[in-house]
Amino acid sequence: MTPVISRIVQALEPSATMAMAAKAKELKAAGRTVYDLSLGEPDFTTPQHICQAALEAMEAGHTHYTVASGIPELKQAVVDQYQARHGLQFDPAQVVVANGAKHALHNVFTVLLNPGDEVVIPAPYWVSYAELVKLTGAVPAIVQTRQEDDFKLTPEQFRAAVTDKTKMLLLCSPSNPTGSMYSPEELGALADLAVEHDLLVVSDEIYERLVYPGHTFASFATVRPGLAERTILVHGVSKTYAMTGWRIGWTISPANVAKAMGGLQSQETSNPCSISQFAAVAALTGPQDCVDLMLAEFTKRRDLVTRRIAEIPGLSCAEMGGAFYAFINISEHLGRSYNGVRIDNSTQWCLELLDRQNVATVMGSAFGAEGYARVSFATSMENLEVSFARIEQFVAQ
Repeated sequence: MTPVISRIVQALEPSATMAMAAKAKELKAAGRTVYDLSLGEPDFTTPQHICQAALEAMEAGHTHYTVASGIPELKQAVVDQYQARHGLQFDPAQVVVANGAKHALHNVFTVLLNPGDEVVIPAPYWVSYAELVKLTGAVPAIVQTRQEDDFKLTPEQFRAAVTDKTKMLLLCSPSNPTGSMYSPEELGALADLAVEHDLLVVSDEIYERLVYPGHTFASFATVRPGLAERTILVHGVSKTYAMTGWRIGWTISPANVAKAMGGLQSQETSNPCSISQFAAVAALTGPQDCVDLMLAEFTKRRDLVTRRIAEIPGLSCAEMGGAFYAFINISEHLGRSYNGVRIDNSTQWCLELLDRQNVATVMGSAFGAEGYARVSFATSMENLEVSFARIEQFVAQ
């Protein structure tokens, strides 16, 4: 018989960021010079002391299975960091170390959601959020935010989105794809509504160390007393320490949720890579000057990108308080023809830009917001200068 793919997987949308990155690599392999602004991956090499810790872990024989939910040393390092940075006290048993933050999110949704449950997700949102929710049979309740509000969910929008099926709110601050950040006061207003409606909150805080001057990060669990009892924090080392390929993320959650996720992971993947876990311990407990150096470079790039977007007619973006993305409003350039090719949506715009100018971006529709394109400025200043010169040439055609 011919194998038939399950309905739930047939309905799954492939990752647009990965698809655009693959297209860019395909063009590079064909001999074209491509300026890739598609992937959210720091272009820095993992700091040396972290790599050294991995070597030492291998030499010490840490190349075997670990506890499925992560080694004690890493769990302790995670809770110590949250205590030091945010004054939050957790037990290491509340930490589940996963194969990256995406896997951590999958664990959360699988353990907490039932078919028919609704999850409020502000759009624009990271491409995998809605799809991971759908895999559980739950329903993503997408709320369109506005550029004039810096793409932040307002209390009024949140209240209007809540139904008797709503189970949780999913937030990301700083945001992928917009770079927007919620202030502590804005988070507090949303927290009040979550408490009022007895909702869980999943707070993706993977970009918390990549915050630009003039902005203040607040962990969601800190903005009101008692929020830790209904909050699942998602984090990892990928963005802060340029460790995307090491695949280490984690959750901090109420004890019963953590126990359930540990059990799920024991059947699903077993433990995350043992060597990567010891490297992550070194990342969290070792020198942090590498983070400051990378943030300083990202700040320069953010400033360049902000200036160049403002200089190109018909383009705009919200203020970028953190992360390393700009979510560019391209709506004024849709419905036009470029060298005889009519472009009506963000997918066509991004593909035509790649084909004509060799600049890879990601269509806003993949993030739930048509009329936009996401660029990652996790690349050199030289690449950014060339890329935006080419974008300027493209929109002028």
